[in-house]
Order: sequence, then structure tokens, then C-alpha cells
Amino acid sequence: MTAFRISPVVAEAFPDTLIALVTATGLRGREPWPDTSTAVEDLEQQLALGIWRPADESDPRVEAWHTAYRSFGTNPRRIRPSVDALGRRMAKSGTLPRINPAVDSYNSVSVRHGLPAGAFDLGHVTGDVDIRRAGGGEEFTPLGEPGTVEHPRPGEIIYADREGVLTRHWNHRDAHRTRVTEDSTHVAFVLETLHSPRDGDILKVAADELQGLLAPHAEQTAAHYLSPDHPGAVS
Repeated sequence: MTAFRISPVVAEAFPDTLIALVTATGLRGREPWPDTSTAVEDLEQQLALGIWRPADESDPRVEAWHTAYRSFGTNPRRIRPSVDALGRRMAKSGTLPRINPAVDSYNSVSVRHGLPAGAFDLGHVTGDVDIRRAGGGEEFTPLGEPGTVEHPRPGEIIYADREGVLTRHWNHRDAHRTRVTEDSTHVAFVLETLHSPRDGDILKVAADELQGLLAPHAEQTAAHYLSPDHPGAVS
């Protein structure tokens, strides 16, 4: 069992934070996921027809993350929140990248609802996961760069376990060690908002949608919510 926790310092700085933690056990990533394929293709078709576009930095859901990034010293136009970067990529190319069914599922939910999303293979997580400010001495190896080691800036918000950093700049980029592959069987997915009074309902719809895509390909799924009032959950 892995606990996820919002640190008191982060909760105080971002009091309207709400994070959906969707977990899947017994995940089967090597079988066809037709509902996910349909969800991705539907978004691409809507974009091509001009009836939908991904949220950009002018959207309040994304703008809130730009403001948060600046507050801990990150330039959000150089190092973009995940949903912003993914939406820009889709708007430019007309397609979502195909990685694997689990990743494609949360990517489609993320851009559809304008919310950052990520995932961790819990089989490679060491101890519990804290959403906290970095001290500066932690180590991070970016996704796709197994030979690279970075150190977050002191005060930068990170996801971290006992071994190191799992996500830098809150949700900009995930770590290589805990990446989700076709062979990942126990995965924690996160969806995030900084403005729960306005976007909490959207977050819950998105979490339900993600759980619906995962459930046919897992032994069990569950959803929990982290907030300053309820800062911990177990996956």
C-alpha cells in the first residue's frame, strides 16, 4: 500500500487544491482498449472539425497553473504545466501522441477536461509519496532520459517518494523510474485542479471518465480525493 499526501506547506499555499487519485490493480496493458482508442479518435475528430480545442493559457483552468508555477520560481512559458504542453502539441499536430493504452487514457481525459494528469507505476515507487516543496538536494531522472540526473530548485513543488523525485514543477514532467508501460499492473493516476470551488465538479467527472476507461482492463479500480482538509489517501 502506498500513501499519497499533500504537505501542510503546500496545502497552506494552495488552499483550493483538489487531486483525484485513481488507482488500478491487475491492469492489463497489452490487450486492446477499444474505448480508449475511440475517446482519442473522437477528440481528434472534434479538433479537425473545429468544434473543440484544447484549453490554452487563456483558459482559467490553465492560467491558475501558470500563476502557481510563477509562485515557486518556474517560468510556465518555458516549462509548461502538463495539460498546457499536451494541449499545445495536439493543437499543432491535430493528434494526441500514442504511448500505450493506460497513458493514452489519462492523456485523453486530461486534454478533454483541461486538467493536468499523470501516473505512477506503484511497482517502482519506494515508500509513500508526498506532494511537497523541494529542498534542492533531491534527484530526478526525467522520463525518457535514464542517464540524466537533475536537482529541483529549493521551493519547487514536487511529487517525491523515499528514493527521489517522481514529478518536477508539480506536474510538468514525470520520472523515468515510475513511468507507466504496457507491463505496469498497479498504477496510480492523478488529476489536479487548484480551484476546487470552480472546477471540482469537472475534476470528478474527469476522474469518473478515467475510471471508466480503466475498469474493463483491470481487476479493480478506485478513486480517492486529496485536499487540504483531507490531505492523505492510500492507493
